[in-house]
Amino acid sequence: MPERRTGTALSVVGAVLTVAGTAMYVLPGPGLPVLTIGLVALTAGWVMAASRRRN
Repeated sequence: MPERRTGTALSVVGAVLTVAGTAMYVLPGPGLPVLTIGLVALTAGWVMAASRRRN
């Protein structure tokens, strides 16, 4: 998978997990771990996109 698609996929998955983790604070479920994983994936996607633009 090309680096561009990997960064985009990580950003999309990270955004979805962040929203789901936030919703799990009021809904039953493991809110904090899902939110943390989502933020890590979102940040990794942004870092990959920024490094691609830099090169």
